[in-house]
Amino acid sequence: MSKGTLLYAQSGGVTAVINATASAVISTARAKGIKVLAARNGILGALREELIDTSKESAAAIAALAHTPGGAFGSCRYKLKSLEADRARYERLLAVLRAHDVRWFLYNGGNDSADTAWKVSQLAKAFDYDLTCIGVPKTIDNDLAVTDTCPGFGSAAKYTAVSVREAALDVAAMAETSTKVFVYEAMGRHAGWLAAAAGLAGNGPDEAPHIILLPERAYDEAAFLAKVKQVVERVGHCVVVASEGIQTADGRFVADAGGGKDSFGHTQLGGVASQLAARVKDTLGYKVHWTLPDYLQRSARHIASKTDWEQAQAVGKAAVQYALKGQNAVMPVIVRSSDAPYRWKIEPAPLHKVANHEKKMPAGFIRRDGFGITDKARAYLSPLIKGEAPLPYGTDGLPKYVTLKNVAVKKKLPAFEA
Repeated sequence: MSKGTLLYAQSGGVTAVINATASAVISTARAKGIKVLAARNGILGALREELIDTSKESAAAIAALAHTPGGAFGSCRYKLKSLEADRARYERLLAVLRAHDVRWFLYNGGNDSADTAWKVSQLAKAFDYDLTCIGVPKTIDNDLAVTDTCPGFGSAAKYTAVSVREAALDVAAMAETSTKVFVYEAMGRHAGWLAAAAGLAGNGPDEAPHIILLPERAYDEAAFLAKVKQVVERVGHCVVVASEGIQTADGRFVADAGGGKDSFGHTQLGGVASQLAARVKDTLGYKVHWTLPDYLQRSARHIASKTDWEQAQAVGKAAVQYALKGQNAVMPVIVRSSDAPYRWKIEPAPLHKVANHEKKMPAGFIRRDGFGITDKARAYLSPLIKGEAPLPYGTDGLPKYVTLKNVAVKKKLPAFEA
């Protein structure tokens, strides 16, 4: 066994393939003789010294992680402040790392997680502690800078496109005597990538989705209602896909739930589909149905994209390789070299170029009227949903997922409440 321990942790909202990344991290490190600990519930587990000994898991269990959704070790939404403002937590974190001889720290998450990994790398440098920190990309929002796409997005995009196509067939069948308008809400606070992916469900003005509302364009209620009326009169029904983060011209979230902020400091959103549906019904008088897929869109492993699954494992493997080479404060990112045929590779990118940067939909990806996607967007999105990731099924007809034992490592330090 090589000297030193690798600590892996998951952060933020989980995805259908984040455990595929975990599987790749653990199996790659094992092949190099490196002991891997996992923090329970992300950075909180590291602060509380709630660490899991992954060596207690069989090779078969780790392999099965690759097709199991959720977050096997637990995740969290928790953002460390500056070293000055959060000094006690940073000192505690360093004490835990020292106590367990952690020499490599891999944090698997989105924008805020990249920021945490960057801060931990600076902490170790400030205290002259030999630690290599790697940010590992993950988010269904697809809003990480530098990387071409984010593991987790392709599968959520596939779920969205398939769900919208299937629901549209239902609406079309019932439109004459029942529902005229159907509203589907997709995740996406400031970036409309997931809502845009719904555009792959159809092609042409008469194919669903007929309207896509993106955060990158200001929401104009009058223009939206006029468009709905126009589509219904022409097609007989209208399928709308709306990103949860659409805003009015003055910057107000249409779906501001009035619930304050979440633990990352983000406005708590809720129910843009229901609000849009109510306005359509009250103003135009159409019968409306709406849906909020919520966690379903990010946890649907049964319809995961093979491309996404392969990329999730590739960034996990590369993260360990970069860590063992001492490539500190970097993130393995996906670089696209061709749309058709789709070709990609993994390269390291400086964490500070990823942390706290947000990648939104380019103007060239959004249709001129603001209600759909362009051919450029299709060329970008289409390869990301291709293929079906392997998934074993049991005799009961359900997918065979794994539950780890998650044996805790014995604590060496006094208790600490984060």
